[in-house]
Amino acid sequence: MACVVSWNCRGFRSKVCHIKDLIYEVHPVCIALQETYLKPADIAKIKRYSLVRKDNENESGRASGGVALLVSHDTPSSVVTLHTNLQAVAVRVMLSNLVTVCTLYLPPSTSVNDRDLDRLVDELPTPFIIIGDFNGHSPVWGSKNTNTRGRQIEEFVNTHSLCILNNGEDTYFHQRSRTFHSLDLALCTPSLAPYFNFRVGVDLRDSDHFPIFLDRVNVGSNDAQRPIRYLFHRADWTNFTLRALITRNMVEGENLNEVVNLVTKTIISAADASIPKSGLSFPKNRKPWWNKYCTDTNRDQRRAWNVFRRHPTSANQIAFQRAKSIARWARRKSERGHWIKFVSSINSSVTAKDMWENIRRACGIYPEKRISCLRKNGQEVRNISEMVDVLAEAFASICSASNYTEPFLTHKNRMERIKLRFQTTKHLSYNSDLTIFELHTALSVIKHTSPGPDEVTYSMLQHLSEHSLLNILYMFNRIWKEHVFPDCWKHAFIIPIPKPGKDPQDPLNCRPIALTSCMCKLFERIVNVRLVHILEKNEYISPFQSGFRKSRSTIDNLISLETDIRVAFLNRNHLVSIFFDIYKAYDRTWRYGIMKNLYDLGFRGNLPIFVQNFLKQRFFRVRLGNTFSNIFCQEEGVPQGCVLSVTLFVLAINPILSVIPQTVQKNLYVDDLHISCYARNMQLIERQLQTAINNIVEWSNKSGFTISAQKTIGIHFCKRPLHPDPELFLSGVPIRFQDNYKFLGLVFDKRLTFLPHIASLRKRCLRSLNILRTLSNTSWGADRSCLLRVYRSIIRSMIDYGSVVYGSARPSYLKRLDYVHHQALRLSLGAFRTSPIPSLYAEAFEPSLSSRRDKLSLSYYFRILSNDKHPLRGTLLNGNNNRLFNARPSCIPHFGLRMRNILPDTFHGVKVHTTDFCGHPPWMENSISYINPFGNFTKSDSNNSVLISLFNQHRQFYQSYQPVFTDGSKSLNHVGCAFFTNGHIISYKLHSFTSVFSSEITAVYFALKYIDEHEIRKSILYTDSMSLLESLLSSSTRNPLIKEVKDFYRHLLSKGARILFSWVPSHVGITGNELADKSAKSATEFLTRPLVYADVRSAVNQWCHCQWQEKWNMETNNKLHVIKPVLSYWVTKLNRRCDVVLTRLRIGHTRLTHKYLLFAESP
Repeated sequence: MACVVSWNCRGFRSKVCHIKDLIYEVHPVCIALQETYLKPADIAKIKRYSLVRKDNENESGRASGGVALLVSHDTPSSVVTLHTNLQAVAVRVMLSNLVTVCTLYLPPSTSVNDRDLDRLVDELPTPFIIIGDFNGHSPVWGSKNTNTRGRQIEEFVNTHSLCILNNGEDTYFHQRSRTFHSLDLALCTPSLAPYFNFRVGVDLRDSDHFPIFLDRVNVGSNDAQRPIRYLFHRADWTNFTLRALITRNMVEGENLNEVVNLVTKTIISAADASIPKSGLSFPKNRKPWWNKYCTDTNRDQRRAWNVFRRHPTSANQIAFQRAKSIARWARRKSERGHWIKFVSSINSSVTAKDMWENIRRACGIYPEKRISCLRKNGQEVRNISEMVDVLAEAFASICSASNYTEPFLTHKNRMERIKLRFQTTKHLSYNSDLTIFELHTALSVIKHTSPGPDEVTYSMLQHLSEHSLLNILYMFNRIWKEHVFPDCWKHAFIIPIPKPGKDPQDPLNCRPIALTSCMCKLFERIVNVRLVHILEKNEYISPFQSGFRKSRSTIDNLISLETDIRVAFLNRNHLVSIFFDIYKAYDRTWRYGIMKNLYDLGFRGNLPIFVQNFLKQRFFRVRLGNTFSNIFCQEEGVPQGCVLSVTLFVLAINPILSVIPQTVQKNLYVDDLHISCYARNMQLIERQLQTAINNIVEWSNKSGFTISAQKTIGIHFCKRPLHPDPELFLSGVPIRFQDNYKFLGLVFDKRLTFLPHIASLRKRCLRSLNILRTLSNTSWGADRSCLLRVYRSIIRSMIDYGSVVYGSARPSYLKRLDYVHHQALRLSLGAFRTSPIPSLYAEAFEPSLSSRRDKLSLSYYFRILSNDKHPLRGTLLNGNNNRLFNARPSCIPHFGLRMRNILPDTFHGVKVHTTDFCGHPPWMENSISYINPFGNFTKSDSNNSVLISLFNQHRQFYQSYQPVFTDGSKSLNHVGCAFFTNGHIISYKLHSFTSVFSSEITAVYFALKYIDEHEIRKSILYTDSMSLLESLLSSSTRNPLIKEVKDFYRHLLSKGARILFSWVPSHVGITGNELADKSAKSATEFLTRPLVYADVRSAVNQWCHCQWQEKWNMETNNKLHVIKPVLSYWVTKLNRRCDVVLTRLRIGHTRLTHKYLLFAESP
């Protein structure tokens, strides 16, 4: 049911029949009409609806414009009296609570005074909705351009912190030009934004405006059943660990399928006895912040009310009011605590949609996401047991082998007759037994996901005892060596999620989310690490593939394309790019092709046999609530929801890059393929690209992939618009060329101005500002730190993405994003729009976007330099075109030259330590021998004499081991490292960018070299850095210095040395540690060594902060500068009201002092 409908009807009396049709179709509570063309003497009535109207006549006495509100008699309502010159009327209606609905019409040819709009807002009781025809154009609500009225409305919305509910759809059809525009708007106060959805009708109904509908968010019914799940926050993990005991007898059974089922049954039985379960129905109060304390205080309030109602005495009234205030305080505390906990966990991967869903949950709104109806062969299917089978059939049809072309099926059948024999008698290290070290590493990096059909979760596996884990490892090794894949691990549950913006009744428009066994995924993770290590170590994966690889990202492909375009423009060449779309790439991957690639790469033994068994005979069932479909088979494609699937897909598509000629540039991010070629001769470009396209099509025909000719797009990058596009064909179909294309989230236009991308980005960010407006008007989400964190995670992350690429656009284009940045800071701080921009930056401790782009670009520049195998590294270091770029200042330089131009003098000559991302073989334990002589004694809780006594006892026990004390030091102008042993002190002075952590590692490394040179057989290295020891004990660190130390440590062990590591507390009087510390602080011999990327990045951040501080020091007339001369983060624990008041006072712009600027009055 639509709560509110708005329509510019272009004449009430002539559209009465259409208005009645609207009432019959959607039964609205309220209908807002514009341009009613009624005179005061005209009679207008609609049965069962009250009419509130304001008529308008022009100078000639004819009806012009006019607005009206139709309010249903079934809904309580009252008219709001307005004293305004605008064409507007308002009523208060009951929509679960009182809401003011105002219809407004702003004629296009009449200027609107800002004071009239401000006065209208002041007269409307909150919360309110303003809906109507505003006749303003702005990209914020979907228009392609901006006019004066649009800018006025933008300013009006920002001034009053209103939310725009429009979703970007067009609402107006201009008949003469046959174009669509967005003129009708729906504005509301922030508290109403989570409760309404905006949609546009599909029928003009004899007008030139579409009706728009505001629907209340459809809250899910509490009668619906949900799957039973474990309540882990109430789990008794001690009891679970004791009950879930996996013994050796369990895993030594002859039949491995029975063994896996027995282990699964044991874990589930322990979980049933130790972990409570949820019910089938949703809880009555579904607010996520509701807890037991809220329940108790709410119960006490009801009891006090019942007592007061029966005995209305003063004492009982006071008791009731006290209980009521306590309950209200408990709810607010719980709301605020829950939101702060949620906000502290968000990062840049959280989308605006996810944030809106969490806001709605906090308000107690759970939108209904169930699929209510499907369409099969033109008939509707509503029975849920039939719907799951319809969905399963659709998903099975996608991955069916019948989708392949006849030529490929013939090729497929011929190739699959050739058996791939992976058995071998050779000892290959990656086929060795799985180790407990690998199992612990896999358990430490997993992310908690929903369980598969066996109901075993990652949390259960993490809480198993060490004895149980050893026996599970024994079971894994049996599967590994006996080449048997358990049948229960081949099954998956599919949860269908409707794709946004598509027909929900089409089963193919649902995204299948697969849930597989967590125990199987744990096994897969161990195998996947081994497989990736071999592929990267032997460089089997092309360097032009950036997907799901360490130290690689989509930015690599974007920078590569932008660099080619800049160089082509510099040489006055054409550059033509083709962006391919592979249809259903994951679902139609040829499994035999994956195994053939593994076979050709030389894989033999346990690993490829496990992968082969993993891909065979995969089955799934679709689940809706507690209803399951029949079992269906997934014939082809990589299994959904599996850890190994991404790596296997990358392996399957990797050969496509080898068929592209060397004269054509290519890049691949998983399945997003892009090729380009530049030259002055367009015919040469056509020949080169057509050859590459033909090779790609030929390869895809032999590998089972299908290139979509309709979705494959080309762009002709050229500064001169008169040059025609080339003619290229994909399987005989001409490739369509466009002026711009969105590639990996960035819009490239043919002149590479990035203006379309900036416009699109600004539009998305401005719409996301509604989140901040909504939160800033709540009692639980208006904390400054929470608002700033939401901004940085949701909005600023969108601006940051690709900024190293589109940052080369004109400064005037980039300034369009500054408005978003400033508006977000004002909303977070509660500052007025008149506040000085430098003050906003300083108060929020948030730098300008230009400064942030420089920081991100320099960090990315050094990250590329830290990877000696990165394909862009040679481009950044290549200075062939520098002189030509300098001679042609109109040509924007490529990324490498831009970075060298802004690189500070202190960074020139800095060498970055290259990182070996392959690292140590994962099946070999990569740790150190560590002892702790102090036990549970800590430095903060123990006396120095006690610690020294414990250390002396330790030395007596290990007196045969030579002590080696290491230390690192960093001060404002000095960084040094040193080690002391047997009366010898060796110290070095390090680069000023070096961190304390790196200096500690350097001291340990040279201490190991000293042990090697002097052939010390037994030694103990003492360090006061616990973080260093934790990094040496960890297997996931990427620090190249840590790897250097570990490699040298293993070298010494292989020579028979016995080396232990130990922690000692600093500055407690331990002689060796004090001498090492003193020597590190006074080191004079400079040591030239490459810097690790983390230290360079930290130095870049510090340089950017210093640049910002220098600019702030020049703001001597700024009022905030007097209070806050040094830029730093201010922690505030005040409530929102007090914090906003203090912020405005510190900035110096308050309503009392700057009201004349806010309302455009004379001083």
